[in-house]
Amino acid sequence: MEEELKNFIKVWVSAFISVTYCYYISTRIKAGVFRLLSVLPICVLYHIFPLFFSSGSAAFFLTWLANFKLILFSFFDQGPLLPTPPSISQFICFTCFPIKPLKNPKSQDQKPKWVFAIKVAIFGVLLQMYEYKQYMSPTMLLVLYSLHIYLEYEILLAPLKLLLSITLGCDLEPQFNEPYLATSLQDFWGRRWNLMVPAILRPSVYVPVRRMAGPKMNSDQAMFLGVFASFLVSGAVHELIFFYFTRESPTGEVTWFFVLHGVCTAAEGAAKRTSLVRRWKMCPMISRLLTVGFVVVTGGWLFFPQLTRSGMIERLADEAFVSIDFVKHNLFYLWRNRSLKS
Repeated sequence: MEEELKNFIKVWVSAFISVTYCYYISTRIKAGVFRLLSVLPICVLYHIFPLFFSSGSAAFFLTWLANFKLILFSFFDQGPLLPTPPSISQFICFTCFPIKPLKNPKSQDQKPKWVFAIKVAIFGVLLQMYEYKQYMSPTMLLVLYSLHIYLEYEILLAPLKLLLSITLGCDLEPQFNEPYLATSLQDFWGRRWNLMVPAILRPSVYVPVRRMAGPKMNSDQAMFLGVFASFLVSGAVHELIFFYFTRESPTGEVTWFFVLHGVCTAAEGAAKRTSLVRRWKMCPMISRLLTVGFVVVTGGWLFFPQLTRSGMIERLADEAFVSIDFVKHNLFYLWRNRSLKS
């Protein structure tokens, strides 16, 4: 555990230093091939860093998001790093963490604090339920895993977002937007789930593929190809992240999960443009049940098997318990010292 912590610190210090190089060197090169060549060594490093410790966070933050942000910034002259942040601290944070500044702070709906408190309480109950996992049906386990993945990432990223927002002195966009309220697959993947990912895939994969396919195909076919390519890239990157976490050879199941959702999302978009579907209005409650149900069921078929076989789900639960104990211990320590002083 101590060696893992040392590697964790070394990796993140190295990541911050490499982003500093990008800020002071690469920003002075005009966007295009030469700027891309200047950041490619950093992209290679970000594929190596997660090998030094078994945490999916470094793979998600660096190999996945940071690399795509740097490529968008260097070659396409787009993405969350443009316009170039005025300070080195902002550039480092916007590169290494799943955040980007909120463009319209006034338009952002402020959710009641009790909603987040309820999510934390539900997550605490879910962690306790793992002790009775052997007594649960496959359906109950699937619901448990789905809620766990969503709540753990939202709860862990929320304090990070708050801390960085205070440190950087700017409002940040949310990472999730109540995905359980999605009324379609387009709504779920494009506007509610892990919002940093579509914000990166749209300019880096979807738009270029659709633009290249445009002269040779009609708009529907080009849109289908763009959506499919985006989900295919997402599936391949998830396979890589799973490898970093489990150190097991990819099985292809996760890629097929995203390929399936890419096809279904593209088909859904095409269907919505037909006159028949335009006239047919479905009850929002039913569409939410169908959408979330489809994501959960296909996740149980293709997304979760590798996680459960490798014990990754249980490791996530154990890490959550360790984090909770760490927070409780430090809060108790602070409270005790304050009591002794008074």
